[in-house]
Amino acid sequence: MNNSDGGGGRAARPRRADARRNEKTLLDAAAAVFVASGVDAPVRDIAAKAGVGTATIYRHFPTRADLIIAVYRHQVEACAEAGPALLASGATPYAALERWIGLFVDFLVTKHGLAAVLRSDDAGFDALHAYFLDRLVPVCARLLDAAAAAGEIRSDIPAIQLMRGVGNLCIGAEHDPDYDARRLAGLLIAGLRLPR
Repeated sequence: MNNSDGGGGRAARPRRADARRNEKTLLDAAAAVFVASGVDAPVRDIAAKAGVGTATIYRHFPTRADLIIAVYRHQVEACAEAGPALLASGATPYAALERWIGLFVDFLVTKHGLAAVLRSDDAGFDALHAYFLDRLVPVCARLLDAAAAAGEIRSDIPAIQLMRGVGNLCIGAEHDPDYDARRLAGLLIAGLRLPR
C-alpha cells in the first residue's frame, strides 16, 4: 500500500482521531454559542469558545449553513448515543428514560433555532428531519420498552408520540426564560408511571 497521501486513504489513524476530537470540540462550542446567542452569533465567538482561530472553523465549515448542519447532526448523534449508555448505567430503565428525555429537551430547545435557519432549504430540512427520526425514534423506543418490561411505565405509548409530545412542550422555550420545558417534560414522563 502506498504511504503517500495523493488523495487516497490516509494511513495515520492518530491524526484522524485528533481531527475527530477537534471537530467535536468545534461542534460543542458552536452548539453552546448557538444556545446562548442564537445561530447568527459571530464565528469569532465560536472560535474563542473552542480555543481556535476563525480560519480553523472556516477550514472545517466553509459556510454558516455547513456549520449549522454539522451541529445539528452532532447533537442528534450525541442524543442517540446517550440512550444505550444511560440504559446501561442507570439505576432503573425509568431513570434512564427520564435522563434521556432531559437530554432530548436540551437538544430540542437548541434545534428550534437551527430549524428556523434550515427551513429556507425545504429539501435539506426534510432530509435532516428524516435523519433525526431514523436515529432517535429507535433509541426512545428502546428506553420505553425497557421501562415497560421492568413494570415501571405503561406500555401503550409509541416512541414517536412521546417525542412529539415532548417537542410540543419545547415550543417557545427559547424565547421565554421563565418557561421550563424540562420540568414540563418531566411531568409528562411521570404520567407514564404505573401505580406502585
